[in-house]
Amino acid sequence: MSIVQRVRLVRVFSTTDEGGNPAPIVLDANGWSDAQMKEMARAYGLESGFVMRAVDPHHDFRFRFFVPNHEMEMCGHATLGALWLLRRTGAWRTNTALIETLSGSVDARYDASDARIEVSQPAGRVEPVVDAALIARTLDALNLDAGDLLPLGIVNATTSRTKTLVPIRTPSRLNAITPKLDVIEALCDALSSTGLYPFALDADAPHVFDARQFPRASGYPEDAATGIAAAALLYGAHRYGLVTGAGRGIVVRQGVAMGRPSAITVNFRDPADESSGCWLSGPVGLMDEA
Repeated sequence: MSIVQRVRLVRVFSTTDEGGNPAPIVLDANGWSDAQMKEMARAYGLESGFVMRAVDPHHDFRFRFFVPNHEMEMCGHATLGALWLLRRTGAWRTNTALIETLSGSVDARYDASDARIEVSQPAGRVEPVVDAALIARTLDALNLDAGDLLPLGIVNATTSRTKTLVPIRTPSRLNAITPKLDVIEALCDALSSTGLYPFALDADAPHVFDARQFPRASGYPEDAATGIAAAALLYGAHRYGLVTGAGRGIVVRQGVAMGRPSAITVNFRDPADESSGCWLSGPVGLMDEA
């Protein structure tokens, strides 16, 4: 059986039939080599998830993730997609699961009342970017002027990975960004970041944000939906004071500028304790099955 024949393609975080972030998933990747997994990610040009037996008996599954250029420690939408498929095929029947990833243990839970699957992320850290040269390079990379920004400051926010949050004044300006893709990787290296995540508030919908993700070096220029970045934005939004109400979560709309509208929901695990981490969730559907 060929590699492609063993792949199922899911669409995660989609709000329309054209939206969301596709993820190729292999439910039985035991025995696959690193080269095979990377080859599959390159063939699809997408973040890809691979399910295998856990090494540690206290875990239920082990997940690995590849983009066309390298292995990733964690991928939120591929994790949701893999869990949805495991549920659909009957391989995951309990209401909780513990997953091994390179970023550490990830909790998952299933809510039968609405068939919702949630995936955990650790508590976030937020650090301002204060180097004037790096700020100038970030504006240049995104073809922005200082007047395009909200007066909040650029920050690095980290859950599983570090994302650079850039607060934009309006969603229309956000969606008009035309980045200089050839400088993104070097800029992210200088920022110690894995992607630029410009975002804007929806003035008519509190706790709703629009965002775009320009990854450091994934092998494609932009993501339609990025769960890890949305989790980082939850902590950034609280640091900025943009989310009111104790423990309230956010919805992040992404992919609009690409014609692939998506929505990611992020909520604190414990509304009274932000240090407990957060839950990622969103819709999942099957795109194709060989």
